[in-house]
Amino acid sequence: MKSKRSTKYERAKLKVTRIRGFYNHLAVYIVVNIALLFLRKQVTTTILSEEALGDTGFVHWLNWNIFGTPIIWGLFLLLHAIKVFEWTPFFNSNWEERQIQKHMKNNQL
Repeated sequence: MKSKRSTKYERAKLKVTRIRGFYNHLAVYIVVNIALLFLRKQVTTTILSEEALGDTGFVHWLNWNIFGTPIIWGLFLLLHAIKVFEWTPFFNSNWEERQIQKHMKNNQL
């Protein structure tokens, strides 16, 4: 049987590992999205200018993909942060306790 101390240590180590994983995810997010924005500028100014390409629809599609990636990925990054840092603004244990007390008080009347 493991001691309480080793169990607490293992939980703390797991928490730190998850936090490190989140920061790695954040770093990759920043680097990739900066690279995408830089590449978008380079690609559209040199190769895919609207005049040279003749198809503005493709340029719009490219823009949606390049600007959509940080938005969608950012939402998943936010979910990752919520999970790692255990942020539950609405239905946390304090909320549950307040609701229980409220309903107990209402039922007593």
